[in-house]
Amino acid sequence: MDLDTLKVDINYMLEAIKEAKEALEIGEVPIGCIIVGKGGGVERIIARGHNLTQTLKDPTAHAEMQAITSATSYLGGKYLKSCTIYVTVEPCPMCASALNWAQIGRVVYGCKDPKRGASLYDKSLYHPKTEVVDGILEKECANLIQQFFKTKRK
Repeated sequence: MDLDTLKVDINYMLEAIKEAKEALEIGEVPIGCIIVGKGGGVERIIARGHNLTQTLKDPTAHAEMQAITSATSYLGGKYLKSCTIYVTVEPCPMCASALNWAQIGRVVYGCKDPKRGASLYDKSLYHPKTEVVDGILEKECANLIQQFFKTKRK
């Protein structure tokens, strides 16, 4: 990855971290994401999401699912081929499959999910043309999750 792409990925991951912190503020597991795509011909954030599973009492209300729905609505179609999703924690199989159906162009995530991450299963969960990048601001993303669960286990 070239330095310019890395800088862009870091800046967008910082936005996803903001979303994760919003989830934390309302007692949700702090996972956040954004989707970047062409809005008015310019690349920009077109969707944001954070976990809402507790708030909505819906096990499918993951950050990625919220953002996919918002992005497809914004773009007026079901495909996100030219978009990138930035998510603080590796997508689970459900979210990876939804990203597959949306044919997202690129998935960038912070830290791995060692218990439920898509990489534990099969790479074919993602669309064959989707580029997957991991480890962007990994320590910051992992720290958010680890601190959250430490407080829950006391």
